[in-house]
Amino acid sequence: MNPFLWLIDTIIDIYIWIMIASAVLSWLIAFNVVNTRNPIVNNIGEFLYRVTEPALRPIRNMLPNLGGIDISPVILIILLLFLKQFIFWAYLKLFI
Repeated sequence: MNPFLWLIDTIIDIYIWIMIASAVLSWLIAFNVVNTRNPIVNNIGEFLYRVTEPALRPIRNMLPNLGGIDISPVILIILLLFLKQFIFWAYLKLFI
């Protein structure tokens, strides 16, 4: 595999796992399993929010109000997987 493609694949995979971690942490906070007054939990939550929110905000603005359900992480993960497949397809069409 091309090193550039490997790098893009790895970055997208890491970002997808960060999205999943952010969703799980938000559920744990919502159900009072973890306390945000804990400095470690607060720092992790703040980091995950700062990394994921710039990508999620435009998707949330386009989606209709679904009550308390936020499906923007699912949509972003699907878009990232599509982007990854498109990049591999374009590479194969252009260079092989």
